Amino acid sequence: MVAEGKCLARHNNMVIFVAGVAPGDVVDLQIKRKKKSFMEAEPVRFREFSELRVEPFCEHFGVCGGCKWQHIGYDTQLHYKQKQVKDNLERIGKVPLPEFDPILGSSPTSFYRNKLEFTFSNYGWLTNEQIKSGEDFDRNALGFHIPGRFDKILDIKNCYLQPAPSNDIRLEVKQYAREHNLSFFDVIRQEGFLRNLIIRTANTMELMVILQVFYDDQEAIIGLLDHLQAKFPEITSLQYIVNPKGNETFHDLEVVCYKGLPYIHEEMEGIRFRVGPKSFYQTNATQAYVLYDKAREFAGLTGNELVYDLYTGAGTIANFVAKQCREVIGIEYVPSAIEDAKINSQINNITNTTFYAGDMKDILSDELIARHGRPDVVITDPPRAGMHEDVVKKLLQVHPERIVYVSCNPATQARDVEWLSEKYEVTRVQPVDMFPQTHHVENIVLLTAK
Repeated sequence: MVAEGKCLARHNNMVIFVAGVAPGDVVDLQIKRKKKSFMEAEPVRFREFSELRVEPFCEHFGVCGGCKWQHIGYDTQLHYKQKQVKDNLERIGKVPLPEFDPILGSSPTSFYRNKLEFTFSNYGWLTNEQIKSGEDFDRNALGFHIPGRFDKILDIKNCYLQPAPSNDIRLEVKQYAREHNLSFFDVIRQEGFLRNLIIRTANTMELMVILQVFYDDQEAIIGLLDHLQAKFPEITSLQYIVNPKGNETFHDLEVVCYKGLPYIHEEMEGIRFRVGPKSFYQTNATQAYVLYDKAREFAGLTGNELVYDLYTGAGTIANFVAKQCREVIGIEYVPSAIEDAKINSQINNITNTTFYAGDMKDILSDELIARHGRPDVVITDPPRAGMHEDVVKKLLQVHPERIVYVSCNPATQARDVEWLSEKYEVTRVQPVDMFPQTHHVENIVLLTAK
């Protein structure tokens, strides 16, 4: 098992990457792509099955791209995730490493996500079995994109990613749309009414539903939303978006709160985090606490430290550690996220946080450091691309005693760790699994000044 959840095979000294198999499977392969140094293939016949295999629990496995590791047991998944982190740090980072802490597995391995986005399509994907049956199928679909296809949606009957009532709400919306002849969106022709459905469930039991439509038909919108409110009175935030654009992004559009509050709350260690329709919050809230608690432990806070929280998002980590340190300075690129961060401090009566919005490499400046002081600890949780090289250079210049590096991409984390090795050594490594049944893994590295 190697990068991106694929397996590796060799033939005549050529590396072949294969999806949808497990280590130990004996298969016939069909080459789908050939490059100078590697090939990509897919299995066409299984001759022997690996002992690592388990029976997938979802009927959509193998077609839907959401849970690509359901065919291997969870202990095996954790083993390969830890190996993925180790391989990246050793091969890319090329720095001395301590013994790794054992990966922290997720206690829920299904129904762990607090947010899902479903897309409407008038030309749903047909499986091979459906095509072979020769039957006519209703092509109106509400579900997930087929991997690599922007225009193909797999209709989902039951999803094991989000707790109830997510499945029931999605199925009810589809049933209502059929009964009332509401058109499903055609992404090629850019026509149709229903575009997107977002469901957010919180550990406070609050529930947000957002309907996205292509044009403003108030009668149709109100009819559907009133039906949902009557059918699911537990919905605490019912919202809609009219989106006439060529894509489903809505950060630049108005979100109308039809009923309830325009936000929900997640809770972590007594701290409440306000989550709006455009807010980012870790999608596995239970495991997010494990991740942040370990990051706080690595930070070694005594109550006197000045902490810089880079890529702070909605200030989740900043507010989570604020009570254990003197002051937190949070920096984030997205202005709306910084507004969320400030609100999250206010509603929790946290007064020792300051937040700035802007490009990290520009905001993390000599002027900022002169104003607030040199940080004792830096916590950084960058996007998948990792930190900009200018940010790394600034950290080397500022030289905090400890850097706690939280990453969703061990490869770019390893690259940044190598850059930082000029003045830092890796003293602890802690992989954390946030996304069971997938190859994705989070990792925390503690870098200590030499």
